[in-house]
Amino acid sequence: MSTPPPSAPDTSHEAPPPRRRIRWGWLLLLAGLVIAAIVAARLHRPHTSRATAAGGHGGADGGAGAHGPRPVVTAQATTRDVPVSLVGLGAVTPTASVAVHSRVDGQLMRVAFQEGQHVEEGDLLAELDPRPYQSQLEQAHGQLIRDEALLENARLDLRRYTVLVEQDSVARQQLDTQRALVRQYEGIVKADKGAVAAAKVNLLYTRITSPVPGRVGLRLVDPGNIVHASDTNGIVIVNTLQPITVIFSIPEDRVPELLEKLNAHQPLTVQAYDRGAQRLLATGTLLTVDNQIDPNTGTVRLKATFPNRDSRLFPQQFVNARLIIETLRGATIVPTAALQHGVHGTFVYVVQPNDTVSQRAVVTGPADGDDTVITQGLRPGEAVVVEGADNLTDGAAIRRQHAPGTGPGVGGSGAGGTDGGPGAADGGR
Repeated sequence: MSTPPPSAPDTSHEAPPPRRRIRWGWLLLLAGLVIAAIVAARLHRPHTSRATAAGGHGGADGGAGAHGPRPVVTAQATTRDVPVSLVGLGAVTPTASVAVHSRVDGQLMRVAFQEGQHVEEGDLLAELDPRPYQSQLEQAHGQLIRDEALLENARLDLRRYTVLVEQDSVARQQLDTQRALVRQYEGIVKADKGAVAAAKVNLLYTRITSPVPGRVGLRLVDPGNIVHASDTNGIVIVNTLQPITVIFSIPEDRVPELLEKLNAHQPLTVQAYDRGAQRLLATGTLLTVDNQIDPNTGTVRLKATFPNRDSRLFPQQFVNARLIIETLRGATIVPTAALQHGVHGTFVYVVQPNDTVSQRAVVTGPADGDDTVITQGLRPGEAVVVEGADNLTDGAAIRRQHAPGTGPGVGGSGAGGTDGGPGAADGGR
């Protein structure tokens, strides 16, 4: 019997040779060095970029850097009269608003107006059925005639009794009774005359007229209905629109200045602008100031009146009211976009003849639309940067260009007039 050959030893779990372990260690060390070099390069790159940018702005060519002169849009400082004003939100209110009611009860027979029609004071608006009140007037007249006849007869008897008493033919008591009867009939006749007058007034009230001039609204009741003096809605509403008023509010800290102007009997102009504060609707005058400040809002209400001949103001319309306190004559103005703000205050970039800019501090006054008054630091005719000032420094070189959507010469034009919109006209005061 043969013996099987010996099996080969299992070497699958034996440790790798020392040379292979040394090779893997070198690979890991090399990978770590590569990663460290990449991280170091990325950390160093922002510093280099910032240094390059700083060198570009601080070069000997006055800030042109590697990119050349900076493109900007400029405008010239100009002079004009600038109104100093207070702006408040307000609403249009009619000078008079009357809900027309019937003063007597009755059936509405006729409506004598067209909806939206302009009427004058005393114009006929509606008629009620007058027949019941004509009957009451006739009854009152008949009662008056009857009682006047009784009074006349009582007076005749009084004269007879007076003669008989003088002749001692009747007792004085009968004369006194007759005198009392005459006074009684006189009272009855007086009451009858009052009843006649009341019946005449009620008959007059069947013709409903407008108590004020103005524009009538929508009809609130149709002919044929029974109307009562106690009805809540009435027949129609009449609003006086010419003239018309605007009620608006201003901050309480401006009240002393405003009262000073009013006490000096200076007429103050008020302009009414639309909801977007872009379109001038009407110009009027300040009428009065309320007698108290609202503690919840810290404002006081003002009322202005407007002729409104073109009917551009309508009741309950929202408006921006601009109260002009005074006018600065020949003020120096620049576009508000030219103003820059720094740690040392407000400044502008003034364009020099060699197409560089200089940073100059200015003192601002009130704003007027898109323009702002410069009280110190700038002369009329000097050009300032209105667009592109973000990348400028003092002494930087510039290249003038036109504003987008404008033709040649617009970019360097004056401060640009406004339509007189409310803006922030009290700023800087």
